[in-house]
Amino acid sequence: LCFAPISCSSWSLDVRRFKRVAELMASLPAGKPTLYGSLTRRGLSTEGVPDIAASEGFVVGEVTKKSILISCPHENVSTKFLAPYTTFCRIHQKSITCLDISSGGGLGVSTSTDGTMKIWQAANGEIRRLLEGHVYDVNCCRFFPSGLVVLSGGMDAQLKIWSAEDASCVVTFKGHKGGILDTAIVDRGRNVLSCEREVGTEGKILLLAREDKKLQGVGLQSRQPVFLFVGSDAFNCCAFLSSTYILAGTQDGNIYQLDVRNTNAPIQVIHRSGAPVLSLLPYRDGFVASQGDGTCFIIQQDLDYVLDLTEADCDPVYKVASWEKQIYTCCRDGIVRRYQLSDL
Repeated sequence: LCFAPISCSSWSLDVRRFKRVAELMASLPAGKPTLYGSLTRRGLSTEGVPDIAASEGFVVGEVTKKSILISCPHENVSTKFLAPYTTFCRIHQKSITCLDISSGGGLGVSTSTDGTMKIWQAANGEIRRLLEGHVYDVNCCRFFPSGLVVLSGGMDAQLKIWSAEDASCVVTFKGHKGGILDTAIVDRGRNVLSCEREVGTEGKILLLAREDKKLQGVGLQSRQPVFLFVGSDAFNCCAFLSSTYILAGTQDGNIYQLDVRNTNAPIQVIHRSGAPVLSLLPYRDGFVASQGDGTCFIIQQDLDYVLDLTEADCDPVYKVASWEKQIYTCCRDGIVRRYQLSDL
């Protein structure tokens, strides 16, 4: 069982406004006591970078205006806390439940509990199009690989395809009996998949994260089960890391890494907290995960620390999207946050 090591409460919106004291906690494997400590800001440099000291057991590494690296030498673990590069507060009025970024990085699309789905400029959050046509809330949205077309699914049991250029609904698919929870696009978009609570395709496997604690792989062409893995709790999300490795997150905070060639036992289980794992995104040589307690973190094979994306506080981070070295998150507080990953 692997642990994302260090967490920090009372994190300020910006390192430059870092609170006088913040609490630290290092979560260790079962059988070892949790280590607690604190950070204290002693001053501010002329460049606006805070001078921060850690209590016994923790060490402060590199500090910038947007990040701080904290280590626990005794356990050989480190976490870098990264503040958003910018935030977009005016796209939606309520919780943002889903978002995606176009393949070129220029546009974003998002859905909200305020009943809207919008296309916006990824650089500044300026709204470009309002996509209207679903009867009830829109649960999911994503760009086609072209970046010019959007696929959405809603509580009205309808699947819609939209033009990002003029906001017109090109086609509507009906057939589901319940609200559509997620979608997937196969290759360039000649085939699309959608799922509800009921639940070129050759050689493709469909991953199903199920509420009955089961992760299932199904052959798209044969429609036959390929594997079935039983987890610790209901599965909320899943993703392919590669053609052979997959990730799946559960309601009780576990992230399973599996090899599709042998799913009898996981390669590893990562546990950051007991909050539900809400989204998983493959990213470079690792992945980005978000949870229901506001936690959002990045694990990479070539990094000796975990990268923690801050500022959501305790609001659930529902979805994560990426473009090159930029990560976008959407949250219950109605804010889209953009993080700049200079280290990767």
